[in-house]
Amino acid sequence: MNPTFREAVDHICKSIQNSLPETNGKDMAKTVKKIVKSDQVFVYGAGRSGLVGRTFAMRMMQLGLRSFFIGETITPAVRDNDCVVFVSKTGETQTAIQAAKVVYERTEADIIVLTGSPESTLAGYADILMHLKIPRSEKDSTLAPLGTIFEDAAMIFLDGLVAVLLEELGESEDEMKDRHPIMV
Repeated sequence: MNPTFREAVDHICKSIQNSLPETNGKDMAKTVKKIVKSDQVFVYGAGRSGLVGRTFAMRMMQLGLRSFFIGETITPAVRDNDCVVFVSKTGETQTAIQAAKVVYERTEADIIVLTGSPESTLAGYADILMHLKIPRSEKDSTLAPLGTIFEDAAMIFLDGLVAVLLEELGESEDEMKDRHPIMV
């Protein structure tokens, strides 16, 4: 096996493992409650954070929740009894800030922000702030460039949240399979 590959995987996994214990359990419980009680759940992120967000929106749909990714042509408008989950490492992505501002100013929807930057502009719009504390390392630039560790940690964090939602909703994997697009 290529030694750089092994070193990169080890570095990424250790960094993610160190970032996840920093999340607040009370905020996790609030997030689950808000998602479950919402009429619709929207997700937004740009770039790779957006790809992570899309996978979360897909899993929520498979859990039987009305979920959408902001920016798709068939996404409805956010309404008062909805919630919006934003995924952004820096919390300074202009499209995310613009979307959060519109939701904040025009609706009573709950805003949940998953970020690596708790002091960011986007975090300022959050009703619930989920902070992934991603340690910066000199190795990141060669083994996990750009936002790799945040994006991978966000994916694992949201997949863990799916397991909690699965339990909270009383759903099963078989029920999720029935909603999977492949099953059409």
